[in-house]
Amino acid sequence: MSKTIVLFGAGRSASRLIQYIQEKSIEKNWRLIIADRDEELLARKQGGHRGTETVFFQLQDEKLRGELVAKADLVISMMPAHLHITIAEDCVRLGKNMLTASYVSKEMENLHEAAVDKGLILLNETGVDPGIDHLSAMKMLDELRQKGAEITCFESFTGGLPAPGVTDNPWQYFFSWNPRNVVLAGSGGAVKFRQEGKYKYIPYHQLFRRTEIVNIDGHGRFEGYPNRDSLRYRKTYGLDTVPTIFRGTFRRPGFCKAWDVFVKLGMTDDSYVLKNDGSMTHREFVNFFLAYHPGDSVELKLMHYLNIPQDSDIMEKLEWIELFSNDPVELEEGTPAQILEYILMKKWAMKPNERDMIVMFHKIGYMLEGENKMIHASMVYEGKSRDNTAMSDTVGLPLGIAAELMLDGKVQQKGVCLPITPDIYLPMLEKLKEFGIGFQEKEVPYQS
Repeated sequence: MSKTIVLFGAGRSASRLIQYIQEKSIEKNWRLIIADRDEELLARKQGGHRGTETVFFQLQDEKLRGELVAKADLVISMMPAHLHITIAEDCVRLGKNMLTASYVSKEMENLHEAAVDKGLILLNETGVDPGIDHLSAMKMLDELRQKGAEITCFESFTGGLPAPGVTDNPWQYFFSWNPRNVVLAGSGGAVKFRQEGKYKYIPYHQLFRRTEIVNIDGHGRFEGYPNRDSLRYRKTYGLDTVPTIFRGTFRRPGFCKAWDVFVKLGMTDDSYVLKNDGSMTHREFVNFFLAYHPGDSVELKLMHYLNIPQDSDIMEKLEWIELFSNDPVELEEGTPAQILEYILMKKWAMKPNERDMIVMFHKIGYMLEGENKMIHASMVYEGKSRDNTAMSDTVGLPLGIAAELMLDGKVQQKGVCLPITPDIYLPMLEKLKEFGIGFQEKEVPYQS
């Protein structure tokens, strides 16, 4: 008997998911319906595959949305995260299981009881981060607990970065996923985590100065800054009493110090709009945030304001993105964050010859038989090309594997859930290994 998968959203991160489903469609007797508002994109993603149908779709079309959900044995949403809830409500109403890669929102949580009552699975956070981080962390934590270990420290980092040697960009960074999320990273309130039994709060304006250096064997040094709320996973991971819990994002060393310039100036603010009468240039955009001085250049004012030495590599990075150029800002209006994104896109878009990589790292401290111990686990996965990225693989493959488990009836949880139980994480991790996505674990000397 055939089964139908309805996928809402066909953007960049959906590419590998679509390919996985299409590869499995004959063996599993699956039919795929892709719904998106971009007809050209739909044609590309359909790719002439006989078992794939495409539908032009806009979310506000309630009738079509309901018809598509009603046809599905499984609904997958790759829409922007804030739009999942509309589809999820349809799934609960029509009795359909659903899968996403996004964080569980409060609105999604509120559907839990109704989904349980109908015996439905609304599986979320099944991409890379969140996703693969959950699978790998829970496997390690569960194995340690089964040995009788007491967890004393949990730290986890993930980063999407250029593969080694593919770019001369001094930032060692380009956009391999949603640029807006990168520009707004860490904004919207104080960052929260726990360290040595003490709660820590970092205001946004200090975030990119509070970094941690991590060395991964064979891959060099990385710089981690804290994610917005590390504490949300205490209950999820069973770490309520653990003295240290910290989740962060990786960049290459030097990135955060330079990004801090944008934060300090106010360029990442998304709360008000700047009007552009056609005269705004990159240079003038910078000057908006600096005091008036008739004799000093924009560069000199910036260095004085933020105490940046003239020979600093920060200035090299800012000049490389042509922040001080007279190139026009071709937006009629935009928030500072939107204008910064516009400027960065010119230099941080992936080039045809560039490849990305995903780096993930866990550090777990524990006590076993009265002795403090520590284990490190790392995963480094490189993309194949600009069109076949590590980001797309590490988002799409977990979703595809999870979809297969759900359609095969192998997921035991009900309601709004995460991939944190053995029935989900064990087969997913095994399958991911077949695609070269796996972790290297090693015991290291305990560090307090």
